[in-house]
Amino acid sequence: MSAINLTKGGFLRRVMDYEKNPISDWKFLGDKPAIIDFYAPWCGPCRMLLPIIEELSSEYEGKVDIYKVNVDEEEELANLFGIRSVPTLIFVPMGERPQLAQGALPKQKLKEIIDNVLLKK
Repeated sequence: MSAINLTKGGFLRRVMDYEKNPISDWKFLGDKPAIIDFYAPWCGPCRMLLPIIEELSSEYEGKVDIYKVNVDEEEELANLFGIRSVPTLIFVPMGERPQLAQGALPKQKLKEIIDNVLLKK
């Protein structure tokens, strides 16, 4: 399975309906932890991260939802989270506030975050 491209509509349905609830009252709609990759197609580090995101999407299928948001097409979502540089990853554990990380992290570091923060292994 590959990462799911999210538009505003998909975000409102799958992640959080910030039109009904303020972002400060985070109410995650997903049924499993998630990673949201804010990227831009022209961004070199984003392109380096893409195959890693796709690999993780397959490796953690059914355990973690992995989404991609193109900041050029979804400026409202980028602004909502204060995204100023790409790539920026948001890790969304179940029942907790999301955590943000900037830059193209190596696969092993991403796996550690997934296992320790999202899946609590």
